[in-house]
Amino acid sequence: MRSTRLTFTAGLLGLVIGALPIPGRAQDVAEGATLYQWYCATCHGLDGTGKGPMAPALLVQPTDLTGLSATADGAFPLLRVVRRIDGSDPLVSHGSGMPVYGPLFQGDEVALKTASGQPVLMGRAVADLVLYLQEIQK
Repeated sequence: MRSTRLTFTAGLLGLVIGALPIPGRAQDVAEGATLYQWYCATCHGLDGTGKGPMAPALLVQPTDLTGLSATADGAFPLLRVVRRIDGSDPLVSHGSGMPVYGPLFQGDEVALKTASGQPVLMGRAVADLVLYLQEIQK
């Protein structure tokens, strides 16, 4: 009976430990820059100003991503940016010309904090991209 109980306890402990998030590498601004160039620069431009080579062909013009903090009273709108990227923002602009990258960037969840300290859970690729966008704010 003791052996069965130990096996059950060890198995349960393994499940609990396996469900805990494993700390990985820190979020990476350079990786975010690479993701941006690959997925965003065609519309938003290499410099993030919204003047990419595809912009003239779009009905809804891309946002100037370098001014996100300026239009949000100086605080980077982390939650809004994450929701636009992952598709959970119901705004029309996200449902129009901008692709939804949520499924592509899912997995390996990490949390970043908003200006108020609220943690926001997102995939590591989204976190990297968000950190890059924070870096290019004017």
